[in-house]
Amino acid sequence: MSRIKTRFAQLQADSKKALIPFITAGDPNPQVTVGAMHEMVRAGASIIELGVPFSDPMADGPVIQKANERALKHNVSLTMVLKMVSEFRQKDNDTPVVLMGYLNPVEVMGYETFARAASDAGVDGLILVDLPPEEAAEVMPVFKENELDLIFLLAPTSSEQRMELIGRLASGFIYYVSIKGVTGAARAGTDEVASKLALIRQHSELPVGIGFGIKDPQTAAEFAAIGDAVVVGSALVNRVEALADSPEQIPAALYEVLAAMRSAMDAT
Repeated sequence: MSRIKTRFAQLQADSKKALIPFITAGDPNPQVTVGAMHEMVRAGASIIELGVPFSDPMADGPVIQKANERALKHNVSLTMVLKMVSEFRQKDNDTPVVLMGYLNPVEVMGYETFARAASDAGVDGLILVDLPPEEAAEVMPVFKENELDLIFLLAPTSSEQRMELIGRLASGFIYYVSIKGVTGAARAGTDEVASKLALIRQHSELPVGIGFGIKDPQTAAEFAAIGDAVVVGSALVNRVEALADSPEQIPAALYEVLAAMRSAMDAT
């Protein structure tokens, strides 16, 4: 059983929901990332989502675009990100790690080479924003052979036909983008999100995580009440940006944000 599937089963047994923090690897410098990952787990993170820096992150708003720029100033590459995951695995072999990024670096490395390297490093899943399910059939066997879950995005505008297709192809969990827009935009209402989740669940038994617009303990708790997981990105990356000149303070700051969210989610 994959780490992601195992983690969701554990959470369900404990009547808890998954807290999935996102940070960009190498932001604000490569030395911060692994320590920050460990602190996020200590704060109650269930799964780590690690952004692979890219020069044209089209799905991301200004906050995460700047994070990519800060990481790229240090020439953080896909290979470096995999080394960070491998280092993380030296102390933590249980917490699932999902890479979130874009196709170009993967294509440059080569799908088979990347899939083997990611699996060897301890990566569990992939969110490739610009790989739509309609175009994924050729590469999915490569990821499956290397036990990498391919996680797809659904949005408020997604049709039932798209939900059905992703329900057949996805593994790990489904990522529901709760707003019409980029990361960091205003949040959607819980009633609206709940109705969409009910529709998605007609087409898949996979857990559904809710992302985009979760900024504080209250919103984390509200969305945890209706979803299987909440994904927190911009709220964390904002803290990283604010402390970019004092990087030694970043792991503790991320712990503070996530511990408050975990507490609110568990109290719901």
